[in-house]
Amino acid sequence: MDETKLSQHSVAELKEMLRSKGLAVSGRKAELIARLSDSSPLQKQPNSQVLTSENTLSLEDDDRQAGDLTFKQRMGVQVYGPLNVGAIIAIAMAVLMVTATILVFKPTWLGFERQYDYELIDFDQDQARNYAQDLVNLGHPDWEGRMSGTIEETNTSQYILDKLEDMGYTPQNNEFQVPMHHVNSEPSFRLCVRGVLGQTTPCEGFGAIGSQVTSFQHRSDFVIQGFSGQSEYMFNEEISVTDLGNGTDEALWQTATGTIGYVRGDSSKVGNTELYSNAAINDLAGLISVNKNYNCGKIEGNDCVPIFKGTNYDALVEANGGSLPTEIPFISMSKDSGDIFETLVINSTEPASIELIIDVTNDQERSIYVPCGTIEGRTSEVVIAGAHHDTVYHGQGAVDDTSGTASVLEMARQIAEIINETGTPERTIRFCTWGGEEEGLWGSRAYVAQMQSSLRDNLRLYINLDMNHVDADFANRGNSLQLFTNNKDDYGHIVRITDLYKQERSEIADKYDIQFSLLDGAQGEPDQMPCNSDHCPFVYDLGSKNGRAAVCYGSGSWEYHTYLDTMDRFNEESLSVSATVYGTYIRLLAYDLDA
Repeated sequence: MDETKLSQHSVAELKEMLRSKGLAVSGRKAELIARLSDSSPLQKQPNSQVLTSENTLSLEDDDRQAGDLTFKQRMGVQVYGPLNVGAIIAIAMAVLMVTATILVFKPTWLGFERQYDYELIDFDQDQARNYAQDLVNLGHPDWEGRMSGTIEETNTSQYILDKLEDMGYTPQNNEFQVPMHHVNSEPSFRLCVRGVLGQTTPCEGFGAIGSQVTSFQHRSDFVIQGFSGQSEYMFNEEISVTDLGNGTDEALWQTATGTIGYVRGDSSKVGNTELYSNAAINDLAGLISVNKNYNCGKIEGNDCVPIFKGTNYDALVEANGGSLPTEIPFISMSKDSGDIFETLVINSTEPASIELIIDVTNDQERSIYVPCGTIEGRTSEVVIAGAHHDTVYHGQGAVDDTSGTASVLEMARQIAEIINETGTPERTIRFCTWGGEEEGLWGSRAYVAQMQSSLRDNLRLYINLDMNHVDADFANRGNSLQLFTNNKDDYGHIVRITDLYKQERSEIADKYDIQFSLLDGAQGEPDQMPCNSDHCPFVYDLGSKNGRAAVCYGSGSWEYHTYLDTMDRFNEESLSVSATVYGTYIRLLAYDLDA
């Protein structure tokens, strides 16, 4: 066959030609063309005939092979007159050929599942780590994070956009205005036990005889919580503190008006949104919670490191009568710092004075970004893969979710190379990263809302990578990776591709416990897709029709939302599992419209 004519066909068409000839269908477009060009057509056999119910049917087309005849044509033969040995042999050969064809190709019209031609993509671990280090380097100079709405997030978005454009994608930087709190300067939190003259003794400066000031370190001892208000409480104001226990006693909340509420105990009893809503309802002057039950003794001595947690913006506005409480600061302390606070403030007969300066703006909208790179396909159907590029304000976020963003960039690089060599895909391929995830999935929600009509009609699959990472310390951290989806067909593909990965990349796959889940329940049911990351809008915000998503979560994230989520914990090898499996699925979906 002429290679020039063959090159005009799509990859899917070339593979179908190869299948019809019983030839291998793996490889890039150039390899498929060469294989077809080298294949010799079946030579005419002048004495060969296959009898049909109507007449003798000879092989008129040089390119036609016996395997092209339908099962009905082969088995519907009527034989007239006595059978001779040649006829018997011919019939036997035909039956054997049909049987062999069925066993090899397993046609779907006989109930067999279609056999897909998966070909694993590559994954460069060093390149993924380089992406991750670049992203971390874009963090805030003092507290290292890439919080949404900041110049750090703006720079991060531009970096991602530049990388995607360099790979050959058409870039688009989507900008959205969303509610976002902003940390304007380093917060300060101190206690003062006054000297020999009691309340008349100043805490600092001239005359501060015997006064003792305890300073808590931002990030390691305390962190600001989501949508915290501002404050400038000084030692001489003698702001009072109310012990709220574990935060479940409504009567205690009602006595705390005008004071700083202190919540300790099991934080799982009451979430941040309920705590902050109660503070607003009861008009507290501030709120302090203490981490006493998570990551304790695992990453910093015997302490429980303070964690950033978000609050639900809509619920908080509702609790506060239609606006955010701008003058109620909200911080969380480590266990060790909380013990000091309780000794000096809660349990002391002469409690210490408090200085709490929280410089934030929480009642304004700020710009967040969703950089996307697209390679248009022959159809409007689209496959999207993404991760959130923002972090909590006070940490590098090397795992959450620099790991996912670095995976997306490396996966995009590999797919771009494949498309460059193979040709225009059948489906449109898009890679995006999301701002605003940590404060309420703002970026992905805004994007889905803006693209509602197009996504509802054309989204084939969204793939989300959020902490798709396993810490290198398997002995203490575990080695599991969770792959899950809400569609049975996608689930089957993911399992089969993972089986292939285990065969061909066993040196990596054998190290990890790769787990699968099909979560196809309706929203609110036990087997629903969780709504804790950017896949949620792609599943549940597309009107009455649920979208299709596939997700990977990893393990070993004790440093989650703390200042210790650094590149010291980074394990680029673990990223290759989900990025290769899902990238291979993207490759299949790109060129096979039946998948």
